[in-house]
Amino acid sequence: MSDRPGDQTDLTRRRFLSMTGGVVAAAGITPSTTAAVNSATTQVDAGAIEPFWGPNQGGIVTAVQNHTYFAAFDLVAANRADVVKLLAMWTNAAARMARGLTAQPLTSDAAVPAVDSGDALGLSPARLTVTFGFGPGLFIKDGKDRYGLASRRPAALVDLPKFNGDQLIEAQTGGDLSVQACADDPQVAFHAVRQLARLGKDLVQIRWAQTGFLGSYGTTQTPRNLMGFKDGTGNPSDPASLSEFVWVGKEGPEWMQGGSFTVVRRIRIALEHWEQMPLSFQEQTVGRQKYSGAPLGKKAEFDAVDLDANDTDGNPVIPDNAHLRMATAASNEGARILRRSYSYNDGVSFTSERWPPWRQGMEYDAGLLFVSYQRDPRTGFIKIFERMAKFDMMNQFVTHVGSGLFACPAGIAEGSFVGAGLFKA
Repeated sequence: MSDRPGDQTDLTRRRFLSMTGGVVAAAGITPSTTAAVNSATTQVDAGAIEPFWGPNQGGIVTAVQNHTYFAAFDLVAANRADVVKLLAMWTNAAARMARGLTAQPLTSDAAVPAVDSGDALGLSPARLTVTFGFGPGLFIKDGKDRYGLASRRPAALVDLPKFNGDQLIEAQTGGDLSVQACADDPQVAFHAVRQLARLGKDLVQIRWAQTGFLGSYGTTQTPRNLMGFKDGTGNPSDPASLSEFVWVGKEGPEWMQGGSFTVVRRIRIALEHWEQMPLSFQEQTVGRQKYSGAPLGKKAEFDAVDLDANDTDGNPVIPDNAHLRMATAASNEGARILRRSYSYNDGVSFTSERWPPWRQGMEYDAGLLFVSYQRDPRTGFIKIFERMAKFDMMNQFVTHVGSGLFACPAGIAEGSFVGAGLFKA
C-alpha cells in the first residue's frame, strides 16, 4: 500500500547505532527486548494485537477502534541527541504495549518508582495502535532551529491558515509532537499515552490532550457521530486510492515516504440546538438520509452521489450548501482525505439570563475530534475545508476550537525508531 519498498527505512544495526551514538541501546531496543515483545503473542489472543512494525504506522488504515487518546507535546529537550533518545524510548515502549506488555520490563526493586503505572495489567492490548507525528515546532520554533532540522521540514508541513469561523483556543492548538493511541478499551489507550508522557517527563510537556469514543459498530458498519449521522462513508479504502490520497510518495523526503499528514480539529457541536431541528432540515444540512446514510435521492449508504439531480420544482436534491456537496471529491477537483474521527464529551456548561424570566441555559462541551490523513494537506484538508468554512450549512452548529497538523513518518523497521531517517547525519 506504500509508494516505496518496504525495507526503505530499514537500517542495519551498525548504521543505526553509529547514527544515534548508542541511545537506542540505552532506550532498551535490543534483540532481547524485541524477543520479549514477540513472545507476548503466546499469552494474548492474536486478534487483540495490531502489527506495530512495518512499512506504515498503525492507526491510520487500521480498522477503527472504539476509543482514542490524542495528545500533543511541546519539546523541552536541550539538543538533538535528546530528541533521538526520546523517540527511541517511545518506540520501544509503544511496541511493547501493542503486544500487551508493560511499557518497560517490570523490576522487583520496591525502593524506586515503578517503571509502569500498572493500571493496564491483566487487560487485553485491545488492538492498541500508537501513531506518532512531528509538528512544525520540531523543525523550527519561535524562529529558532533548535535541533538542526529546519532544512528538513517537509514542504507539505505547512502552517494551517486561519479559516472562516475559527475560534481556536491556544491551549488546544498546535504541538511539536503528537501521539494518538487508539484501542477498543479506553483504559488501554490512556495508559499508553500516560506511560509515554512519563518516560519523556524531562524532554517533553503535554500541550493538550483529548479523549474520543465511538459506539461498538464493529468493522462492517460506518460509525455515527453525535449528530446521529454516519461519518466516513466516502473514505478511500482500496490500495490504489490509499496510495493516491493517503500515503506520501516520492515527492516527499525518504523518511516520510509511506507516511501521511494528519490534521486534527476539535469541533464543538451545538447539540442542544441541533437536536431541536426537524429531521428534514438535518438531512438537508448533511446531504444524506439520517437513518440509512444514503445520499439524498438514493436508497443505500454507498450509492453514488448525484450532484446534478433536481426535485420536481427544479431545486437540487442535495442543496448547494449541504455538507456532502461541499466535501465530496467532485466539488473539490478530486481531492480526498481519509477521515478517522471520534466523538468527545467533556461535560456541560451553564449560563443564566440576567433579565426576566431568568432562565438557565445549558450547552454541552461535546462534539467531534476530527482526525484526517492525507498525502498532502495543501491538496487535501486545506483545499476542501477553505470553501466549506465559508459556505457549509453545518457551520451554524459547529465551532472549531482546537487544531493541529503533524507529519506522521513512515512505518518503523524492527530495531529502529520512529522517524529515524530524519535524523541521519
